[in-house]
Amino acid sequence: MLPFSIHFQFPLEDPVLVFALVLFIVLFSPIVLSRFKIPSIIGLIIAGVIIGPKGLQIIASDEPFKLFGSVGLLYIMFLAGLEIDMNDFKKNKWKSMYFGMNTFIIPMVLGSVIAHYVLGLGWMSAILMASMFASHTLLAYPAISKMGLVKLPIVNITVGGTMITDTLALFVLAVIAGMTRGEVGQAFWITLGVSSIIFTLIVMIGFPMLARWFFRKYEDAVSQYIFILALVYLAAFLAEIAGLEAIIGAFFAGLALNKLVPHTSPMMNRIEFVGNALFIPFFLLSVGMIVDVRVLVQGFEAIIVAVVMTVIALGAKWLAAWVTQKSFGWNTAERNLMFGLSSTQAAATLAVVFVGVNLGLFNEAVLNGTVVMILVTCLVGSYYAEKAGTEIAKTEGEKLPEVEKVDQRILVSVHRDDRVKGLIDLASSVKNAKSKEKFHTVFVAEEGDQSRELLAQGQKVLEKATKYAGDYGHGVEDETRVDANIANGIHRAARDTHSTEIVMGWSGQKDSYQAKFNIMLDELIEINNSTLFIYKPVHPLNTLKRILVAVPANAEEEVSFELWLGKIINYAKLSGNKIHFFCTEASKDAIEPIIQKKYSAKNVNYKIWSGYENILMLFKDLKDDDLLFAVSARKDSPAYSTSLVSMPGILCSNFNEMDIVFVIPETTKQEIKESEPTDDFASSQSWTLGYNLFNKQ
Repeated sequence: MLPFSIHFQFPLEDPVLVFALVLFIVLFSPIVLSRFKIPSIIGLIIAGVIIGPKGLQIIASDEPFKLFGSVGLLYIMFLAGLEIDMNDFKKNKWKSMYFGMNTFIIPMVLGSVIAHYVLGLGWMSAILMASMFASHTLLAYPAISKMGLVKLPIVNITVGGTMITDTLALFVLAVIAGMTRGEVGQAFWITLGVSSIIFTLIVMIGFPMLARWFFRKYEDAVSQYIFILALVYLAAFLAEIAGLEAIIGAFFAGLALNKLVPHTSPMMNRIEFVGNALFIPFFLLSVGMIVDVRVLVQGFEAIIVAVVMTVIALGAKWLAAWVTQKSFGWNTAERNLMFGLSSTQAAATLAVVFVGVNLGLFNEAVLNGTVVMILVTCLVGSYYAEKAGTEIAKTEGEKLPEVEKVDQRILVSVHRDDRVKGLIDLASSVKNAKSKEKFHTVFVAEEGDQSRELLAQGQKVLEKATKYAGDYGHGVEDETRVDANIANGIHRAARDTHSTEIVMGWSGQKDSYQAKFNIMLDELIEINNSTLFIYKPVHPLNTLKRILVAVPANAEEEVSFELWLGKIINYAKLSGNKIHFFCTEASKDAIEPIIQKKYSAKNVNYKIWSGYENILMLFKDLKDDDLLFAVSARKDSPAYSTSLVSMPGILCSNFNEMDIVFVIPETTKQEIKESEPTDDFASSQSWTLGYNLFNKQ
């Protein structure tokens, strides 16, 4: 007989049943509450209150949730550091510091005074309680992230301010705890300072070096994800060893890996997916489970303490957001978003209250009041954040997007299986952030006896490209073609799809001594006028440290100057790396206003040169872990010179282990040549000029 003797009794203890219940709560609570316009975060917290051992006791123990909750909290802090736009962060660092000090000092002053004179606490206990009000947890951050608002300056400033106030609040905790134990002295300050410096150096310098090495050596997506998680929780542990809190370590890990995990990459999609589906919901449920609503009926003292603490926490955070709003002239929605993000109490607050109880600085009434304060601030803060976020998202959606001179449509020409990832990575990096266009991928087989076999091979390559682009969230339209000439096949695919840019690969090896790249690429350059990105991949793009852009003289006179420059800026924004331009004074004068409009002048360096005639100057700066955008020009265009002919061969010969993207800018519409290039095409070009000057082969 089948074992139908399972008995359902409460509280539930069967781990399979408990996990199934949690998954259904995670699935349906946002769906149900959205009908009543209640934020999903609030639903999960309330669900935790109801099912927890301090609620209806549907679940026997909250110990597993404490474990997953701790993991989820660190995950939120890691995401905050990982998703922060470092360029905007640097641009807004003083605003972040200003808000961070406001949201620390105002709660500390108000909290200390009221806790001492109203609640009757001693000054040491009052200051420790005030540090709870000063800290906050980015509980609503995942919801704002789903709205696509994390790159807004207001969110960036709030995240930066969060780390300032949390660090200072936890520093106050460490000092008060040390003073209570009688440990505060010269040795205490030296130890804390030295350990903090060592921790920062290990995480901010050591982690990126280790991650860059790992990503280059192991390309398996699962291994890379596990490696990233291991670094996050190692950083949290190292922070605790240094005398700091684990949440600071997780945030620093996100900052350290920020450049190595591009915001529009498959890895970022995986990190956000796992966090939003598993770790973060468990954290929200765990927050609800620590709330004991029965404390409100345990006497007037508990109620008074809970009300006073909650009012101070919300009032001080609102005042800090209001002062910051008035200082920078923000609107009400922006202030409410900042208030919502910065008013929720959880992680650091719990750390402070438990330490205070253990040290004898807080009584049971303060502990119960803290639990109620956490529940109320989480509900109020989440409500304000999601409501303001929805309003801002609507306003942002109504703004007219930045208009490009032409619509962007990228064609990726794939031929080899081992280049698929590199080409899709590059195409995704130069893709306009607001573009909804799908990628177009093409495999062109040369007409002949083996065309059928080549098409079958090409279909597999295209399938891999489609799958990898899907990890980015990009749609793909692919096709295979047969043509007597591969260059003509790619050109016709670009024409039929109205593509503005073509991304393709090159090994760096010539099939003809007289070719600029190789015969096929040279033919394509002659017959097609789209912008070409010819990529010689060596290392994963996310492991490269610097962006170098070599600009030929008179490039600013080309009609597509701003277009190709904008694509390089797109890549720089995603990678977070600085741009180093090699250009003439005239080109610099043309580049600077575009940089000020689309990027940040602080992240750009210029070196003046006369063009590729002075290629030795470029050689002195090139390193194997650079990404070089070598901008070229078509014949008869303003930027064309004979030095461009030998430039690809010279660069690849001398820097075979460096990633290079050759940019062939778009030209004005020309008469498209439908016939195959002439047989004497290669011989008619003077591609060999200067090549042997630096040829090491």
